[in-house]
Order: sequence, then C-alpha cells, then structure tokens
Amino acid sequence: MKNANLYINCALATMTAGTKPYGLIEDGAFVTGEERILWVGARANIPKEYESLEGQSLGGRVVTPALIDCHTHLVFGGNRAGEFALRAGGASYAEIARAGGGILSTVKATRAASEDELIGQALPRLDALIAEGVAVIEIKSGYGLTIESEIKMLKIARKLGDLRGVKIVTTWLAAHAVAPEYKGCADAYIDEVVIAGLERAHGLGLVDAVDGFCETIGFSPSQMERVFKKAKVLGLPVKLHAEQLSDQKGAVLAAKYGALSADHLEYFGAADAAHLAKAGTVSVLLPGAFYTLKETRLPPIDALRAAGVDMAVATDCNPGSSPLSSLLMAMNMAGHCFGLTPEESLIGTTRAAALALGLGGEYGIITKGARAELAVWNINHPCELAYWMGGSPLERRITARSITP
Repeated sequence: MKNANLYINCALATMTAGTKPYGLIEDGAFVTGEERILWVGARANIPKEYESLEGQSLGGRVVTPALIDCHTHLVFGGNRAGEFALRAGGASYAEIARAGGGILSTVKATRAASEDELIGQALPRLDALIAEGVAVIEIKSGYGLTIESEIKMLKIARKLGDLRGVKIVTTWLAAHAVAPEYKGCADAYIDEVVIAGLERAHGLGLVDAVDGFCETIGFSPSQMERVFKKAKVLGLPVKLHAEQLSDQKGAVLAAKYGALSADHLEYFGAADAAHLAKAGTVSVLLPGAFYTLKETRLPPIDALRAAGVDMAVATDCNPGSSPLSSLLMAMNMAGHCFGLTPEESLIGTTRAAALALGLGGEYGIITKGARAELAVWNINHPCELAYWMGGSPLERRITARSITP
C-alpha cells in the first residue's frame, strides 16, 4: 500500500480513555499514512489489507503519542538569573515585579533584541523539548507589550516551527503586564495595545488563542473580560493565567467564556472546580513555577479530580518564574509537588494537553485518524517517563511527513 508504514513489536500507550491504564496494548502494532494513523491494535490482529507491508520492528520499546507542551513563553530576550538570586535571599515574585523587575525586565531585553537574536536564544530551548519527544508546543507573546513587538514575537514563534518541523500554537498574551509607557493607565493599555493589537494580529493570521494574566499585579477580571469579548467577536478561543498568586476568580471568568484552559490555579477555590468541568475547561498545572517561586499553596487537585476536570501539565518555560525547558522534568515535578500519578502526568502531556490547545482527537492519542505524531522510548513501561529525573530516554520520533522540513 502506497505511503503506508507498518510498525510492530512495541508496547502502545495509546492514552485513549478507557479502563486499561495508559490505554496500553502490550504487543501492539500500528499503521501510519503520510499524515494520519490508519490502524492501531494488537499485532495478532493486523488487518489483511496491511499484511503485505514489511513490518518495522520497534524492538519491544514503548510508544506514546508525541508529547505536547501546552504552556510556554519560549521566545524572550536575556534571562533573570539576578532575580533568582534575589528570591534566594527572601524577596517575593510580587515584590520584585513591583520594584521594576519581573516581566518588565524581560520586556526591556526582548525589545532590544533583533529577530535573529531572539530566534538564536529560543532554539536551544526548543531543541531541548524536541529531544524529549515533544512535537507540539504552545508559544505565547507577552514580552513586547507594543503592537509591533507582540506581533514580532508571534512571527518568530511560527518561524521556529518551520525551522524545526514541529507544530507551534501561537497565543496572543499582550495582557501579560502593563507596558511601562502606560504605567497607571491599564485600561488605556487594554484598549490601545491589547485589543487593537489583537485585531491586527488576527488579521495577519498569527493568533490561535488569546490569553492574559489575571492577578493583582496583572489585570483584573473586568479588564480581562473586555479582551475575551473581543476574542469572541473574532472567533478566537481564550485561556487565562488564573489564581497563581491570589483568588481573583479568573478561572470562573474563563469558564464563563468556554476557555480552553485555566492555568496555574494554586489559589483556585475547590468549590469552583464545577465551573471548569461544566465548561470543559482544562486545568493546566505548572509545577516549574510552583517550585521556582517556593510556593506552598497547592492547586486543589482532589477537587479537580472529583469534578472530572482534565489536568494538563506544562513547563511554563519562561525566564522568571519557570526557567524550565524539560517537559519530562515537569511530569516528574507534577508527581512530587502536586501528587499526580505517573499516568496522570502522561495524560497531562498528551491527551489533556491537546485539549488545552483545542487539538483534542488530532494530537495526544494513538488512534485511527489522529495525527501520525508519536514517540518511541527506551523504557519498559510508560510510568518511567515520570520517574526518571534528568536525561531523555527518547529513541526516535515518528513524524507526520506534512510538517517535516
């Protein structure tokens, strides 16, 4: 059969919902076409139409969907190692931000960097993720805070995908902080940069979703609602940095607008989990930020589980609160910091992460019709992906040819 490939001799962690952990098929096989998975099942049940194909043995290795990092700030200038030292001395993230550090210090470095410099700085972070089997990465703007520089960030993000043959999802995050030129004028910034820039970026085809930082040092729920209303008019999905440092009920607002995800949630009220469940909004857990900021308030994991809210896990790769470019480490940390099981951590970087990006059914599962984006691992069981700390057991990626450079 033309353009079809049969793979055999593997343990398939399909990550499809069901009664069997990991959706595991012990002695599995699968067939891929140019872009899609054509068949998945036990090796003993290969359909007659594929029996003539020469099976490529995967040596008994574990195969999972390619991983998905559904929350990153991968494009930025410089770093904030100095702030890391300040926090080690007892300063809080909010105190540093109010003193002119935090996001605004990265804004200054990002504005000063050329496009080539930003690409050069981002590529090692991107390559680190790819080396761990990641094939889908969300990249936010948010370190330019002018229309031109925010658009530049999204263009760079798309170019990174072209350079490395991975799928990049771009998110408009101009509502990350108030630009220094608009100090004390947050409402004007929302109107003149966030909303006006969103209209322009959308017109250029650069926006896949709209995000914001709803926090006491960010934007209020009422300000974010104005942004969400514009996103709705434009037909764009929304998501939100919510309840990271305090309970502003941002996640409830996100659910009201049918958000793809509400992210962080350390101060999220357990009673509000029902709002996320009803809206189908994914909770994105970011243990890198929890760890870096030495946070002690845990997201209400038990309440999210009980309500049936999907839980994704991501790196939140950024220079300030989560200088983390290892999704496998984020999975390990999700277990140690938040109490997720190894299976929940892998669901969080596959099936649930796909839902958090509006890609459910396309990525994050191994099933007929899904994208042929998979990872082959030198491990004996999928639980090992959340077990090891450091290094990558990736053997190879199996990649949809249509997005391979």
